[in-house]
Amino acid sequence: MRILLARHGETPWNAEGRYQGQIDIPLSDAGERQARLLGQRLADVGIERAVASPLQRARRTAELALGDRAGMLSLEPGLSEIAHGTWEGKLAGEIAEQYPVQFQAWREAPQTVQMPEGESLEQVFTRVWPAFVRATEAMRQDQTLLVVAHDAVNRLILCHILGIDFAQLWRFRQAPATLNLLEGPSAERLDVVRLNDCAHHTGLFGEAVHRAL
Repeated sequence: MRILLARHGETPWNAEGRYQGQIDIPLSDAGERQARLLGQRLADVGIERAVASPLQRARRTAELALGDRAGMLSLEPGLSEIAHGTWEGKLAGEIAEQYPVQFQAWREAPQTVQMPEGESLEQVFTRVWPAFVRATEAMRQDQTLLVVAHDAVNRLILCHILGIDFAQLWRFRQAPATLNLLEGPSAERLDVVRLNDCAHHTGLFGEAVHRAL
């Protein structure tokens, strides 16, 4: 089984450094282009099932990535981004000024933070992982699943698969419209084959990369 785990394309708030969480912000023009490039990357890849967060930035990315195959897309609320609570809509600098202790902890020890009126990483994981597992359960060993979600959601999935603590959340990147390739017989026995692959953003991916997907 292969799982293509993607993050949504860029939004205007991503570009501004504004926390969006569960506020339903659309893709920017740049994000739409990124999603279409992801679609070009996947055009010749057989995909049997596709699941996305219902937030429009993830849903739209999935639709553009799937192209004519978008009719297979199903939405999974459990894959929605972490709720940032009172931080949503604020710039990182504003949060650092208004919540200095919590914001520093979020950057240095994210596993310890309970978002004000929002979620902790553990709370997010308790809904994300069952949603991810449900998406994989109907898959056969020779099939491919596309999952389009969010920065924190993808990081939590990847941390769990890699067997690393959520304290390491910031040790790798999840760029807009990035692609992670996972392979294995079940959700609990997956290998990370590719991490934060953004080669399609420039169209400069080699034949070896294309063969891997």
